[in-house]
Amino acid sequence: MARRKGQSMGADGQKLPLLNVNQKAFLLFLAILSVFLIVWEVGANLKLFLPIMPSASQTLKDFWFWVSNPFFDYGPNDRGIGWLLLTSIQRVLTGFSIGSAIAIPLGVLTGLSPVVSKAVDPFIQILRPVSPLAWLPLGLALMKSSEKTALFVIAISSIWPTLANTKFGVSNVDPAYLNVARTLGASSWRTIYKVILPAAAPNIVAGLRISFAISWLVIVAAEILLSGGVGYFIWNEWNNLKITSIITAIFLIGLVGLVLDWLFGLLQQWVSFGQRSS
Repeated sequence: MARRKGQSMGADGQKLPLLNVNQKAFLLFLAILSVFLIVWEVGANLKLFLPIMPSASQTLKDFWFWVSNPFFDYGPNDRGIGWLLLTSIQRVLTGFSIGSAIAIPLGVLTGLSPVVSKAVDPFIQILRPVSPLAWLPLGLALMKSSEKTALFVIAISSIWPTLANTKFGVSNVDPAYLNVARTLGASSWRTIYKVILPAAAPNIVAGLRISFAISWLVIVAAEILLSGGVGYFIWNEWNNLKITSIITAIFLIGLVGLVLDWLFGLLQQWVSFGQRSS
């Protein structure tokens, strides 16, 4: 008898289900992680790294210390990793919101007007490749405050992907939609609000997703100037040569970034689905 797809025969003749793709991927992930941790542990114990490099077991112990009680507060310079992450997320959201408030209207304007697009494009092409770190001294000179400087750096670093995607989405709206709006006598503002923005929404959200990822990358460098955030925590732990704490912070930064990107992915799917449904 032919075996059904996805099944194999056991020694007793019973049908055994084969692993699906997700299960195989998870097992491969565990295997890669195990090999990585073993190599790390053996390398540290055999002194293959610098003496300051901790072993995997030491790092896991320190990781558990930070995540088992993430919200302790014994003073400004002795707070749990949870408070530090919340501080960083708040700063990122604020700077990202400022950048988005600039990028989306400017992207709509450049997408609608070829004249404005050509006039603004040289500024975009010059400023977009600039490293976020290069804006730090300029931000301090302009803002006269380390907190405002961090928001400035996050905002200006997050502008460009949203601006480019918004411009692309607006300039590529189906002309048939615009013709229908004109036929119905819709005003320019109503056309933008009811037709152009919904049509360009998937591109705008895709730009916002990239911009937020950049904002989360920038926060570590920006917070070296500040106190209370996870970036300052990493710098402070480096000064104390506590590499286990630095590795813990790196892992948690990546984990938070993964969750936030997943949320933006859900928003992007929802916007795209809503556009297909309409």
